[in-house]
Amino acid sequence: MKPMLPTLHQEIPTGSDWVYETKYDGFRAILTIQESSISLMSRNEKPLHNQFPEIINEATNIREQLHPFLPITFDGEIVFLTSKHFSNFEQLQIRGRLKSSEKIKEAQAKFQCKYAAFDLLEVNGQPITNETYIERKEKLKNILQKIHAPMETDPATTHLIQYVPFTESYQQLWEEIRLEDGEGIIAKHKNSKWESGARTKQWLKIKNYKQASFFITGYDKENGYFHVGVYKNDEIYQAGAFSHGMTSKERDSLIQIMKQNKQNESASFIKMNPAIVVDLQFISLYKGQLREPSFVSFRFDHTVEECTWDQIIISTAPVHREVQFTHLQKPLWETADVKKETFISYLLQISDYMLPFIKNRLLTVIRFPHGMFGEAFYQKNCPEYAPSFIQTVKQEEIEYIVCNDVSTLLWLGNQLAFEYHVPFQTVDTHMPTEIVFDLDPPSRDYFSLAIKAANEMKQIFEQFQLQTYPKLSGNKGLQIHIPLTKNSLSYEETRIFTEFIAEFLVNSFPDDFTTERLKKNRGTRLYIDYIQHAEGKTIIAPYSLRGKKEGAFIAAPLFWHEINDKLSVEQFTMENVLNRTKTLGCPFSDYYHHPQDSQLRTIIHDLKQLSNNHK
Repeated sequence: MKPMLPTLHQEIPTGSDWVYETKYDGFRAILTIQESSISLMSRNEKPLHNQFPEIINEATNIREQLHPFLPITFDGEIVFLTSKHFSNFEQLQIRGRLKSSEKIKEAQAKFQCKYAAFDLLEVNGQPITNETYIERKEKLKNILQKIHAPMETDPATTHLIQYVPFTESYQQLWEEIRLEDGEGIIAKHKNSKWESGARTKQWLKIKNYKQASFFITGYDKENGYFHVGVYKNDEIYQAGAFSHGMTSKERDSLIQIMKQNKQNESASFIKMNPAIVVDLQFISLYKGQLREPSFVSFRFDHTVEECTWDQIIISTAPVHREVQFTHLQKPLWETADVKKETFISYLLQISDYMLPFIKNRLLTVIRFPHGMFGEAFYQKNCPEYAPSFIQTVKQEEIEYIVCNDVSTLLWLGNQLAFEYHVPFQTVDTHMPTEIVFDLDPPSRDYFSLAIKAANEMKQIFEQFQLQTYPKLSGNKGLQIHIPLTKNSLSYEETRIFTEFIAEFLVNSFPDDFTTERLKKNRGTRLYIDYIQHAEGKTIIAPYSLRGKKEGAFIAAPLFWHEINDKLSVEQFTMENVLNRTKTLGCPFSDYYHHPQDSQLRTIIHDLKQLSNNHK
């Protein structure tokens, strides 16, 4: 059975006959669940069972609940969700190409995919494709509700088969999709029937195209495509090729100009140095190449130097319209070639990984208006000139910014807020939602002490059967995070545990570690800071940049096996951290799925008992 396909359309149709859904950038798939078998087939009728075993496992787990409806067939999309409306197509493609069962198993753990069900084709073995879209959709919703599937797509839930809702008014949905960088909207006629393999005008896809500037690098005479590039690390980077969007007159004029100003020409290709700037629209970048590019206009007001890789990233930022980026070529470091556009580009690319750790927390930032060339200052109060979309929470006469979205993060980035410090609890509680140990050596020369302290702590945590998460401070030390369920333990209770760990290590290694608050009394020992874990105190957020003159380094989450003598903060630049997340995933990816308060409560109870027995 081949899926019914939508027709590409430039404008969203309106009227009472149309409803609207999110269009996901995923793998279209037909899921059939029978008494004795499960089938997951691509749009080309190829099995996807091996590539996405987690979806097969989920279908197996819910088969008993679906028993009254079997055999049942769903139409939907395999997605790798990072937000409600965005599926990461690049990670999905990587998953789809894996052949080794071992690599598929590893990828499944790091990049778990979901099945977004948007249509129902068969119930009790009877086709319902001749029923209207609205009738099929209602049956789909009722069945998924009965098995307690999520009634909207959600990247955070452990339920892998999810319902895709529709709306009768597209404006809010389109704005949500735009701000989450979703692929677009599918408009569906309420009375549309489902036709296998048909390309129908009863379903219309309207894509959320991006736009950026590029310079022309060549023309392929054989296929009629113009090649474009940008500067990346001061070298020309070939970003793709386009053919569509130009009038015949524009195409002929461009070819003539290229012939007159060519670098060289062969029988099949005209090569040209950067000189002509054009704006292109495209759906996304895949493996660093433009997807579905087409010509928009010539940009005689832009120089080729403005055409950079980071400019592409920033130009396509899914942010509120009030967010403006200024002085992007401004240098920020003496010791590293980092411009403002590099920093803002980093924030945008890392936002999916960083935002969960600063969301719903009172934010303190350190701003560097002149980069490392001037003074910095702390900012707690939201400035009066902040845009209207910025969320705030007032506490103790301070109007704190709460950074819950990309727009807020990038607005702060444009203000050159390098460091993002957050308390240990969210805005809706006075109790910690995590424990963090700060391992602070006297200088970067003594970083080996932080490695030793972390590994000693790991042994203790393993004996207690605690799952913990290490990260670089981004400066000279390490920090160990332990997630908690909200409102489970008080700061007073967690202090019993943190003080015990700190004192145990100091007593075991008095020449290496200390809990002495005064720096002058620490000597060359590492300070184990457990007192900092208290209400009103803050810690550097995962993935935050640090404003240190030595270099632009990141407070990067780590895997425990990385904490060895080869570890160095200098390895964790913005570029390297972005590459890590693409290849290794985030070491904190399951952080909020594994709160440790149940185990900690037992440990704290035992420590209290031990203390009482010694009195």
